[in-house]
Parts: sequence; structure tokens; C-alpha cells
Amino acid sequence: MSSSPSTGVPNPTAPFSFEAKPTTRVAAQAGLQAGIIGAFASAVQNALGTHAHGASGFLTRTGGTIGFFAAMGATYAATEAIVANQREKEDALNGVVGGCAAGFLAGLRARSLPVAVASCAVLGAVVGTFDYGGQTLQGDTTNLSFEERRQRFFKQPPTPAE
Repeated sequence: MSSSPSTGVPNPTAPFSFEAKPTTRVAAQAGLQAGIIGAFASAVQNALGTHAHGASGFLTRTGGTIGFFAAMGATYAATEAIVANQREKEDALNGVVGGCAAGFLAGLRARSLPVAVASCAVLGAVVGTFDYGGQTLQGDTTNLSFEERRQRFFKQPPTPAE
């Protein structure tokens, strides 16, 4: 079921259309982006830690963080794309499964199966809720003009009761 681009309301008379996600490309992009975030986290860990490794500690001492972040990002994106392509649907369940896979990977790094299962449940629930809510933290602002969004943003003085 497709939705109208202007209103976002599902249109039951529109033909079914699903565009398959290129899994390898999506996973590589997400892995690279997450790896960049991991490099930043590794640099912060290296800068705040007390050690005698100097700047090389960014790769040698805390460099595993870079690979871990990249692996989690690629795992999430690949799993989400595979599930979406198999189901031929783009909904919150794809994010739940992707989040669960990434959370399970985080638990495996801790070398604990209970932590892996709990991380799977928590990260899957968080990502699924985010996807179900429209993949935004701002709420539904699709039908509002710029002026209406600006008016909502600023506090309005109370109107006097008559």
C-alpha cells in the first residue's frame, strides 16, 4: 500500500510498490559512518586516558572502538536491508530486527549471552519505537507551513480570558 506524497495518508487504491535496498552498499555506508563516529570516540578515549602511548594510542590502545562501531553500524544496516527486501515492506519491524542484531553484537563483545540478549531486546525496542514514531524526534510536521512551525516553536503569550 502506497501513501500520498502530500498528505502521508495510505492510499489503498494505489499500486503496491517496493524498491529493494542494495544491501552491500547500505551496509558499507553505515559501517563507514559508524566507523567515523568510532574514530571520534577512540580519540576522546585516548585523550582522556592516562598512558604513555601518545597519539598512537588512538589506533593501538583504543582502536578497537573504531572497528566495533563500524561493525555495529554495518550489522544494523545489513540486517535491516535484508529483512526489508525479504518482506518487501518498509516498516518499524525492519528496524527492530536490525537493532536487535546490532545489540546482540554489543553483548557478544562483552562476552556474555545474557547481556547479548538484553542488548538485543533494548536496542531493538528503541530503534523500533523510533521507526514507528516516524523516524524523527520532532513529531509530525509534514503538513505545516514554515510560518506554522515557527509559531509552534516560540512560546505564545497567554490570551486574556473574557
